[in-house]
Amino acid sequence: MVRLFVPDALNADALISPPADQSRYLTTVMRLGPGDPVLLFNGRDGEWSAAVSTVQKRGCTLVVQERTRAQSAPPDLELAVALVKRPRLEIIVEKAAELGARRVRLITTRRTNADHTNVARLQAIAAEAAEQTGRLDVPQIVAPQKLSQLLDGWDGPRRVMFCDEAGDDPEAPWGGAAGRARPALEALGAAPPGAWTVLIGPEGGFDPEERARLRRLPFVTPVTLGPRILRADSAAIAAMALWQAALGDWRGT
Repeated sequence: MVRLFVPDALNADALISPPADQSRYLTTVMRLGPGDPVLLFNGRDGEWSAAVSTVQKRGCTLVVQERTRAQSAPPDLELAVALVKRPRLEIIVEKAAELGARRVRLITTRRTNADHTNVARLQAIAAEAAEQTGRLDVPQIVAPQKLSQLLDGWDGPRRVMFCDEAGDDPEAPWGGAAGRARPALEALGAAPPGAWTVLIGPEGGFDPEERARLRRLPFVTPVTLGPRILRADSAAIAAMALWQAALGDWRGT
């Protein structure tokens, strides 16, 4: 069944007028007509059944019927990712929504190649992914900011899973300036649950000074994602999946 994210309040008998792109999708792409069912969610009121009420040349209206699922929230996982080229960044946002991230923070680092992006387009991609995956909320896409500014204003209780693939001496033990990060599942197995941020750097990796600062911060858990060098999109997907398996809502499902 078609699911749509709408900003409107949802309650029985409410009339919803989707914007032109959603109306066109319902009536032209999906060929829905009066009486056909739709599911609606807004991130606040749960999921509701609805039906097409009217179809006109300039759009359609939906009538809300009854709530099918109460509102719930995924684990407090966010992704902080350095800007990369548009196609890969769009994949990262789509997969973050599919993997249950509450928000995606866009950051710039010393080695970031891109310096801007279309946040509105990324937000629309996140909404489409949420519609398709059955989740009841849409991840927030946070406009780019410098990594240094993000760390300066860090929210204390939230921990960081720092994907540290700097290629240190493989014989050195974990920790310290020369030590390698521990494998992700091993490191997360000893970590507390709660609010976490997965931190992914640019294609060129973190600058040594950035990396050194991250290693010094008490709320940061450095991890490695394995023996192979991953592109930013692959690293983001792998890291979020590992976090969900260790500390998130994949446990027991």
